[in-house]
Amino acid sequence: MSYELIAGVDLGSNTFRLQLGRIVGDQIHPLDSLKEPVRLASGLSAEKVLDHAAQRRALDALRRFGERLRGFAPEQVRAVATDAMRVAHNADLVLPQAEAALGFPIEIIAGREEARLIFIGAAKALPAATHRRLVVDIGGGSTELIIGQGCEPLLMESLFMGGINFRQRFFPSGKVDQKRFSAAEVAAARQMEAVVTDYQRCGWHEAVGSSGSAQELAAVLELNGLNPERCSGISRQGLDRLRQLIIAAGSAERLPLKGLRRERLQILPGALAIMSAVFSLLELEQMTYSEGALPLGVLHDLRSRFEHHDTRDLTVAQFMRRYQVAEEQVRRVERTALALLGQLIQLDSPEHEREVHFLRWAVSLHEIGISVAHGSFHKHGAYLVSNADMPGFSQRDQSRLALLLLGQRGRLQKLASLPAGDPNWRLLFCLRLAVLLHRSRHEQAPPELVIRESPEGFQLSCTAAWLDANPLALAALREESLLWGGIGSELQLTALAPAGTCQ
Repeated sequence: MSYELIAGVDLGSNTFRLQLGRIVGDQIHPLDSLKEPVRLASGLSAEKVLDHAAQRRALDALRRFGERLRGFAPEQVRAVATDAMRVAHNADLVLPQAEAALGFPIEIIAGREEARLIFIGAAKALPAATHRRLVVDIGGGSTELIIGQGCEPLLMESLFMGGINFRQRFFPSGKVDQKRFSAAEVAAARQMEAVVTDYQRCGWHEAVGSSGSAQELAAVLELNGLNPERCSGISRQGLDRLRQLIIAAGSAERLPLKGLRRERLQILPGALAIMSAVFSLLELEQMTYSEGALPLGVLHDLRSRFEHHDTRDLTVAQFMRRYQVAEEQVRRVERTALALLGQLIQLDSPEHEREVHFLRWAVSLHEIGISVAHGSFHKHGAYLVSNADMPGFSQRDQSRLALLLLGQRGRLQKLASLPAGDPNWRLLFCLRLAVLLHRSRHEQAPPELVIRESPEGFQLSCTAAWLDANPLALAALREESLLWGGIGSELQLTALAPAGTCQ
């Protein structure tokens, strides 16, 4: 299914953005955009809890975005939340309210996924080039550093430093002096020092800034004549001059600067300290600016999914190679698992597209834990997908995959928090049964199976002849029935032929 209009929503730590685009061929033409200065990270307490005022600002902004998105199908919209929601301990309570206000699901994405989408957005807004680019995105709560070529990121890092949290740490009253500014620069340098060597080894031809902080810095330097002659964008000399002016004035608010919006004054010193550290450690002299950032990257990633170039499929394939998964076994299990699921839902229905995707991904990854140890490999696999950087996947997606991998074998009590009627039970049933039936790892056709789903659980029917010929499988199916009974569910085993039952 394809759409002409798509939308990307960025719940940033400082600003919420909505970007609408029209798909024309392989291009996305910007159609409309909305921006709200929510300052979400400013509402984070020392205990990393979002206060009620920040929540209210966020929900009000999302309701306005939701009004603009009325009539859009869920597949046309991708909404992502970044650092403030990543670190908020009450994010699980805030997220359902935010989704209700927007009217669409919201993904809390990992830092490197944010970096990947930022690079795509920045690259798409720049002239095509074959050389490597360094993209620097200083947000309210995090800073992303990416080196890439074309639209493909090569190195990605997300560092816990941004204009808002640096304001809170080093300039809480707005006062700026030499001591405070130097402390902020040192803190930023310490965040970066672990990645500098790899970035310098990789190398780049052009440095690019993206998002609000880079845009504001570029505008301030150019409009106030702080850059050297015939130099545009952000320059080392311009940053040094701006640094001296702010320290001399004692605060950004006291300095009459052209090109700086009032709501950005508070985060300017923190953003400037971070950018100065970036220039110093990476030995930059000049940086251009790209209009494209996270929202545009979200749009292009969404368009790729329509065209079956889903980054998540590539990520799963890379994991299979990295952890040396036996592809023959994956194909065997996948054929059976999908055949079983096809008896419970319509596989080609848009309504069930996500379920089919997640079952395929879970089957592809179900044995990655063997690379750690054969014993409890399902637990190792669940840990890996919970904690690894998985481009294209949100934190919620990774949690869902981890649940399926953990639940592929063993007792089901470990999944007791999963509500009755949750679609994941259906996927777990198909995955567990397919894994069980192919335990021998031989290339043989599975038996004729008929499965049904009811509020009480599942019913499985197979031929009596097959059951008689496979006593080990029969014993495993009986044990599986007991495991489902252990959580108050039902797995009823019956024979298709009148030769008897397998109970």
